[in-house]
Amino acid sequence: MSKYLFRISLIIIALVLVTKIIGEDSPKQFEKKEPDFLTESTWVDSVFSSLTVEEKIAQLFMLPAYSNRNESHVKEVDSLILKYGIGGLIFFQGSPVRQAEMTNHFQKISKVPLLVAIDGEWGLGMRLDSTTGFPRQMMLGAIQNNQLIYEMGAEIARQCRRLGIHMNFAPVVDVNNNPRNPVINSRSFGEDRENVAAKGYSYMLGLQDNRVIATAKHFPGHGDTDSDSHKTLPIIKHGVKRLDSIELYPFKRLINSGLGAVMVAHLHIPSLDSTNQIASSLSPKVVAGLLKDSLGFKGLVVTDALGMAGARQTAGSENVELQALLAGNDILLMPKELPTAIGAILEALKAGRISEETINQRCKKVLQAKYWVGLNNYKPVKTSNLTADLNKGNDLLKRKLVENSITLLTNKDSLLPFLRLDTLDIASVSIGSRKVNRFQKYLGLYSHVKFYAIRKNSSPSLFEALVEVLSKHEVVVVSVHNTNRSPRRNFGISRQTIDFVRQLSKKTKVVLNVFANPYSLNLFQNLKDLQAVLLSYEDNELTREVTAQVLFGAIPSVGRLPVSIDNQFFMGEGINADKILRLKYSLPGEIKMDEKILRQIDTLAELGIKKRAYPGCQILVAKNGVVVYRKSFGYHSYRKKRAVSNDDIYDLASITKMAATVAALMKLSDDKLFSVNEKLVKYLPELAATNKKKLRIRDILTHQARLKPWIPFYVGSFLKGTKKLNPQFYQTTYSDTFSVQVAKHLFIKPAYADTIFSEILSSKLRKRKKYRYSDLGFYLFREVVERLSKQELDRFVTSYFYERMGANTLCFKPLDKFERNRIVPTENDNYFRNQIIQGYVHDPGAAMLGGVSGHAGLFGNANDLAKLMQMYLQKGTYGSIQYLKPETIELFTSCPFCKKDNRRGLGFDKPVLSKDANGATCKSVSKASFGHTGFTGTIAWADPKNNLVYIFLSNRTYPNASNRKLIDMDLRPRIQQVIYDAIQ
Repeated sequence: MSKYLFRISLIIIALVLVTKIIGEDSPKQFEKKEPDFLTESTWVDSVFSSLTVEEKIAQLFMLPAYSNRNESHVKEVDSLILKYGIGGLIFFQGSPVRQAEMTNHFQKISKVPLLVAIDGEWGLGMRLDSTTGFPRQMMLGAIQNNQLIYEMGAEIARQCRRLGIHMNFAPVVDVNNNPRNPVINSRSFGEDRENVAAKGYSYMLGLQDNRVIATAKHFPGHGDTDSDSHKTLPIIKHGVKRLDSIELYPFKRLINSGLGAVMVAHLHIPSLDSTNQIASSLSPKVVAGLLKDSLGFKGLVVTDALGMAGARQTAGSENVELQALLAGNDILLMPKELPTAIGAILEALKAGRISEETINQRCKKVLQAKYWVGLNNYKPVKTSNLTADLNKGNDLLKRKLVENSITLLTNKDSLLPFLRLDTLDIASVSIGSRKVNRFQKYLGLYSHVKFYAIRKNSSPSLFEALVEVLSKHEVVVVSVHNTNRSPRRNFGISRQTIDFVRQLSKKTKVVLNVFANPYSLNLFQNLKDLQAVLLSYEDNELTREVTAQVLFGAIPSVGRLPVSIDNQFFMGEGINADKILRLKYSLPGEIKMDEKILRQIDTLAELGIKKRAYPGCQILVAKNGVVVYRKSFGYHSYRKKRAVSNDDIYDLASITKMAATVAALMKLSDDKLFSVNEKLVKYLPELAATNKKKLRIRDILTHQARLKPWIPFYVGSFLKGTKKLNPQFYQTTYSDTFSVQVAKHLFIKPAYADTIFSEILSSKLRKRKKYRYSDLGFYLFREVVERLSKQELDRFVTSYFYERMGANTLCFKPLDKFERNRIVPTENDNYFRNQIIQGYVHDPGAAMLGGVSGHAGLFGNANDLAKLMQMYLQKGTYGSIQYLKPETIELFTSCPFCKKDNRRGLGFDKPVLSKDANGATCKSVSKASFGHTGFTGTIAWADPKNNLVYIFLSNRTYPNASNRKLIDMDLRPRIQQVIYDAIQ
């Protein structure tokens, strides 16, 4: 191909890509059209002809209503509806059910159906309790995918319609280019006119595609002011050219795209109207001349609230509402005194200052809007299940918006996302909280992080002392919380906080995470000198959850700064930090699982507790790498003194085989130090003189090597003829001779391990070679691992797998790392150790080996065990680290002897071969699935076909290991079946 043709091809490809991006970003974007509601109808004509002149004027008024006020307020609104026939209501603070009841009542008594509005810029939650508040527009301004803004607009519209609302005073399309703006600020999409216009359009379209009138505000642009029109009359001193290119730009784009309504602000703009101190909302030059004539806007023109100081301080002796009507407004919002306002308009009509034709035109426009929103076929709001309906499906969309907004501004040496967790000493300090908060708890899901918290107004000496403590850590994540939205109050960020960040950054690597308005970054100096800077925009539980996951790469950072920060960062800046293959924590809907069905797990888990199948349990479900269910139930024991938490640690019992020993063997196999095709004697030459010399590793791993199921080694350590421990072997205190701890105040001679090993070697083999589960081979595999790796088994798997994954609760001998009360007890042992077993391995043989064996001894919680299972699912990769080769995992999780009626994998359990047989899993698991169960009442299972991980941890053996109710009730498979039922 010639260079010329090659260049032409590149140009064509680029054009296609640009077209695709524009099309996806803003469907139908900026087509020239009038508002959809401007159509004639017999209903509009009929209603119009039934109205008196006074009633036509009243249709132009919209009054406030509050669902949190008493009956006297309701009666006051009643009287105005009945006496004057007002056109609409705007609802403010209250509750959804009460608002619905009031709406039904007011609509019932009104001659003409009322146009109901809300000022819900970020959704109903801006005004009503028990409803969803989406992120403010400044946070949305960071999002690059405008389809999400459309979806938010559509969802807000759905909620509005459900609540009987027809008009939303949103979106704000002010271009906020003044950091000190006290009234717009975070309500704006930012300082870039294109970004504001595109997102305003998407929001508008989402509303109007679903029959809710969108209202762009605050015309002609309230973004560049440092005063509040609620309290005074702000002055905008820009010339016409500047206003046209910046402030008016988003309004023009939306107007040309069929915008339904515009709200006019109370601003004084001399370049548009030089009349002394006149508000733009009262100016014929601004409303009629600029908005209606020059820009050709045909939709509803709404005043900002006419009781605001910005309108009333400039009205002089003339009635404000009349001035607003004369200026060209269609809807007069929240008049101070309705009777006076209507009287003044009637007088002006008689005096010829306004024509009846003008009143008729505006009244008809209001009626056309009512017809478009369906008020010709009005139906009362159904109050049953109202709150549930309003909140249905909101959480996932809100989460998507937050995930797409988090903005990474500095990332030296590509520190984020954190990768080698075993090499990073991370601390987290939350400023503005008194205790560990949700952000820190989610950091702890990924790695061991040392937590600190300090109040933002603590003394400088306390901050200085904290600097010294934190300087010992390699990386410190400083999160700023408890902020506010006021520029004049420095967004709630204290001087101590600013000084602390500066001082700490001189002594260690600082990751600054600001949960605040982006303009708050102006308070910090030399931000680019920090190791990393992350902006989360708002401070709530969701932003805390999501941001923590961004730090560890479960969620990518894709946001872009919607405003500039002094000379440190400029609008549009943001660093992409890619997603890495770590578990994410989200909602079932993200991966199309039915949350309602998943809740059936709660019922089954609680049933197990009620029937005393176990005192408590942990359950985790992950699909497609997303944890969608992670709950704990019950207590550590039936005494109900300590409830099970998600952080608590369980004895995993035989899951050790799969999660430790087999993991180690796979790594050794990758390193070509070990092969499953060999005989065991190759690695343990001492077997040559025993009946084990011909045992093949494949057969041992699949439990068909004719080994005995188990040996009660502890019985051999009793005094002959008794059930008492032989003092020749045991002692209650530690010494060099008795150095292996078996349980609390119980130590055994290390030489007894040789006795155990000898018993295994001398044990008889079963006659027939067929599947029979046995622990014995895994005692021997510990020896294999340690000889080949030249490390102890626990140290090998901990250093290579668990620490690097951040699976820090996965460990042997947990009391060396964790508080006893965090570890769930497994049994009240009255046959060997004669004590409650808590923090020591339940299995007697593993205990006699000091808590580390190839068949038992591993502890952990569901979250960390899920990381290992996810690594297996991801073909050996987790957190961008390749731990095992894909082909190795495929080999070990296969079923090499299925044709010989043996379901087992190489160290892994597999589903039962017959559909009629009962097994550890439900009937819906795929044949490719694998996992393991544990004697203490545990299971960890992965299904590659469905990309699913299921963890169930319990202490069904407490207080007595003979308790079989968990097995008899088939609870683990029943819970697993619910998971498959929930997959849509």
